[in-house]
Amino acid sequence: MKFNKSTAEFFVFDNTLMDKAIGRTTHLAVAAHQDDIEIMAYDGIQKCFGREDRWFTAVVLTDGAGSPRSGIYQKCTDEEMREIRRMEQKKAAFVGEYGFLAMLDYGSSEIKDRENRGPVEDLKLLISMARPKVIYTHNLADKHRTHVAAALRLICALRELPAELRPEKLYGCEVWGKMDWIVDSEKVIFDVSERPNIAQSLLGVFDSQVCGGKRYDQAVCGNRQSNATFLSTHDVDRYSSVIFGMDLTPLIMDENMDIAEYIKGYIDRFAKDVTDKINEMM
Repeated sequence: MKFNKSTAEFFVFDNTLMDKAIGRTTHLAVAAHQDDIEIMAYDGIQKCFGREDRWFTAVVLTDGAGSPRSGIYQKCTDEEMREIRRMEQKKAAFVGEYGFLAMLDYGSSEIKDRENRGPVEDLKLLISMARPKVIYTHNLADKHRTHVAAALRLICALRELPAELRPEKLYGCEVWGKMDWIVDSEKVIFDVSERPNIAQSLLGVFDSQVCGGKRYDQAVCGNRQSNATFLSTHDVDRYSSVIFGMDLTPLIMDENMDIAEYIKGYIDRFAKDVTDKINEMM
């Protein structure tokens, strides 16, 4: 595997040869930053954990050098943070038994640069080797610009691949910002109630973030519990932990579909649902 960055790094927790490790992939996640995958794609991690017939591959696009820092990490240089974040991501891959981990080592500005073909070409190569059935990424209404850019680079890569190499499903998931703005009937509901110990452990290994001033370990698990409880107004809780997603598969089935209009459609339908409800009771 030859990628655009000579500093790209790969990790296989069980020491399987790399070509075999990536070839066993069934579920794959593409994220902007270290720990994004553990926040948004736990559905895939959970489905593959402890299985021999399902394997999870994680792809992290950026180098982590721009991470916020405090405490013992406050005086770390960007290069030191980059190495710390890489090690934390490897720890997560070991805890979650990821079949394959790729860290492509781009700067955030490179991911946001629509003219930079590097991330797209790297993703095309990885996906053509992995051939996943399901891919998770950021939703296109995420508040973080690099997250949106990562999803766009992925969609571009998938659109350029032959149809037989594209996944059966592409999901956009929560990280920065909840997905209450999607009509309930259109939400993809990921029941992630199993193995709460693994879910907590995966978030906890990112010490530079948790002890560095961002309590993702508490906030993420709390958000999932909140999603489960507030999922239905009239029914008892069916799940204890839920991640919301949106179905982005139509965007890779039709290369000519307007991405912005596709997302706007979700917003328009939610607005209509709200106004219709009000008008019915006025």
